[in-house]
Amino acid sequence: MVGRAYLSRQMTALLNFARQTNNPELSALLVQKAARLKSQADEITPPEDIGPRPPDVEPAPPFRRG
Repeated sequence: MVGRAYLSRQMTALLNFARQTNNPELSALLVQKAARLKSQADEITPPEDIGPRPPDVEPAPPFRRG
């Protein structure tokens, strides 16, 4: 499965090509392809945080002057 970063780079490249071409049909096709890639990127769920869990910490007792 491809990631969001890859799809984002591909969308950027397609949109750059669409801007540079003088062919309106090709430009429209490239923009449509970029929109499909955007839809695919939106469907990808972010990875779960699998980092270590923080330790259980109890608050320190209040400081008393005595």
